[in-house]
Amino acid sequence: MNTTLSIVAAAAATGGKEISIGEAAVTAVFGYCVVFFGLIILMCVLYGTGAYFKSKDEKAKAAAKSAAPSAPAKAAPTAAAPAEKPKAPGSAGHIKLHDVPDREAAMIMAIVADKMQKPINELHFISIKEVKK
Repeated sequence: MNTTLSIVAAAAATGGKEISIGEAAVTAVFGYCVVFFGLIILMCVLYGTGAYFKSKDEKAKAAAKSAAPSAPAKAAPTAAAPAEKPKAPGSAGHIKLHDVPDREAAMIMAIVADKMQKPINELHFISIKEVKK
């Protein structure tokens, strides 16, 4: 095994061409330029792809907004609504909790508001119930 390694090392030493430091520097700089040029091209492709999909999403949102029918006007109430106690600003009324502690209910409401990307004061929760299997 040792003789095989020495034969390979001798062949490598005699078969290679020696280059000067200047030639090595030019080769290294050329290699770096090729790599960075490839990275710049890849970056341009990724930016172009991202811009394409963003414009596609914006067009879809604009089409959905124009296709959505306008909300009908609210009908006037026929009977007078009973007087309610005024609620605090941002309050959504009472929530019925079925076997759910207040802390868990607050976390659930915060998670739902985050997933829907809406402020929590714009959501109206009626009840929260733990589903047991």
